[in-house]
Amino acid sequence: MKLITETIEDIEVLTEATATGKNYKIRGVFMQADIKNRNGRVYPVQTLAKEVNRYNEQFINKKRAFGELGHPDGPTVNLERVSHMITSLKPEGKNFIGEAKIMDTPYGKIVKNLIDEGAQLGVSSRGMGSLQSGSQGNVVGKDFYLATAADIVADPSAPDAFVEGIMEGKEWVWDNGILKSMEVERYKEEIEKTKRAELAEKKASIFKDFLKKI
Repeated sequence: MKLITETIEDIEVLTEATATGKNYKIRGVFMQADIKNRNGRVYPVQTLAKEVNRYNEQFINKKRAFGELGHPDGPTVNLERVSHMITSLKPEGKNFIGEAKIMDTPYGKIVKNLIDEGAQLGVSSRGMGSLQSGSQGNVVGKDFYLATAADIVADPSAPDAFVEGIMEGKEWVWDNGILKSMEVERYKEEIEKTKRAELAEKKASIFKDFLKKI
């Protein structure tokens, strides 16, 4: 199974004054079906609807549907980076409209400050699944698993895109209940230890090594 992420930049910010301050929410199209997105992928509506139903039952209804701030590099949600809780995800035609409450966590406070300063934010869904080539592009398989309906992002072309591209293309495996991709972790450690002047050469070397393994 591969890590699959999709970014939607146009979301609505909702704020509500209360006796103790303000409540912050975001709302908009979190996912889209039966249309080729800018990543060249198509989500069949039946596949997406079935997975959204499971996500609602197992996560949203039980108040454990969380999202992170930024571009996470793996398929699991890191509770230390949680900034919001997804409270609703419903179909509207072939779109899935989501709503999330910004939490009073350290990363949630950053999001609130960004909103107060007028920042334009987007959301990025994150899941796991297989891809099959079709006439419209890469079709997401029936095994699609939604990890989170929305992470909050500002720029889908972030500096970490190189590493994210490897993470997204890499096969992930279950090891005693934990999703692992050891080769990618090694790549990340090498990049982090490399001096800035040698970074471009190191990335090229890692990418060449990565291509040999896929």
